[in-house]
Amino acid sequence: MKDRLEKVKDLENFVFQEKDDPRITRSGRFLRKTSLDELPQRLNILVGNMSLVGPRPEVPELVKLYTPEQQQRLNVLPGVTGLAQVNGRSELTLGETMAYDLEYVRIWSFWLDLKILWKTIFVVFSGKGAF
Repeated sequence: MKDRLEKVKDLENFVFQEKDDPRITRSGRFLRKTSLDELPQRLNILVGNMSLVGPRPEVPELVKLYTPEQQQRLNVLPGVTGLAQVNGRSELTLGETMAYDLEYVRIWSFWLDLKILWKTIFVVFSGKGAF
């Protein structure tokens, strides 16, 4: 997938994950669908490298292509869940994800985090947008 990153010209419409990625096994697909693959992130939260809620960590090659406005996304700790995850997950383009992430940075509050955590429960159990 790194070769795809090198050819990225349009961050706005770029989609990193493919629905039928041939590299993902049946068990891997189950882990992604149920979000069990996110459990190791709890260690990053305990260490202080991540938060429960915030923009998802981004691939360094894409961060290099950020505009100054998009770099505002880096002003908060990355999170396991966020506005983009409760509003479409992997079905969003990078531009849509970025818009949600920048909105989160602009309007952050404790109550917003609670709302996102509450919505995350329903999104994970529905499996919608997970691939």
